Amino acid sequence: MFVDLVLVRIEAAALNPADLAFQSGAVDPLVDSFFPVTPGWDLAGVIEQAGVATTGFQPGDEVIGFVRGPAMRYGTYAQKISAEPRQLVRKPRNLIWAQAAGLPLAGLTAYQAIVHSLKVTAGDTVLVHGAAGGVGHLAVQIAIARGARVIGTGSEASQAFVESLGATPVRYGDELVEQVLKIAPSGVDAVLDTAGRGSLSTTRALAAPGARVASITRSSTDYEGTIDVYVRLDGDDLTRLVELAEDGKLTVHVDRVFPLSQAAEAQQVLAGGHVRGKIVLENRGAV
Repeated sequence: MFVDLVLVRIEAAALNPADLAFQSGAVDPLVDSFFPVTPGWDLAGVIEQAGVATTGFQPGDEVIGFVRGPAMRYGTYAQKISAEPRQLVRKPRNLIWAQAAGLPLAGLTAYQAIVHSLKVTAGDTVLVHGAAGGVGHLAVQIAIARGARVIGTGSEASQAFVESLGATPVRYGDELVEQVLKIAPSGVDAVLDTAGRGSLSTTRALAAPGARVASITRSSTDYEGTIDVYVRLDGDDLTRLVELAEDGKLTVHVDRVFPLSQAAEAQQVLAGGHVRGKIVLENRGAV
């Protein structure tokens, strides 16, 4: 054990679309990989060992983490992993392991988009495209926690779920603009695209003057001035997510849980789309 690392026994690890992108080779020009690669960046677990120079954590502490290095090799689809203390914060006390594992990457993406990129404040009307997805359902809750009114787009089947988050649901399709303008006749103050597939093409008809627009899907060509959101590790932001969860203002919806041994099947479900919230792997019976 290096003096400034901790060894974490992983109880649960979340899947993210980025895992599929790496697996397909879509980001090979951008990020180095060293095979064999273990996927995964999110974890919830228990610290088993701490380096002699480690501060802030000790064996037995329950933590969540965004464990991402400069290259892809050792990920969180595993029973144990070594991590830097700066990549970890305490686990929210009121979330089960599967929920806690789904918080770091998706939560940081949503928080940084809503708070830092869009600068959402009380009184704003915010449109979230893909409001039922992993990032989208967290972004809805974070915006509401900041006092915003949220309109969330989704499929017909996801309307009740989006409403349960506190947003006003609207359906994808030809009548999207009409639906949104009925709710916000003067337009929306901020738009977050978590869905892609041309979602931002409607923004000109929906945005109020001076509206802020951000995307996690690299869709900036759909609307000039769009802020591309790139998630980054930030311990203060991750801690704030924990606080929101413990205050009852943020929860993680887990669509399905798979044992670690079925990681391939879990990725197939993720690739199939129509996932509400997160898919999570659990180390059932791991030692």
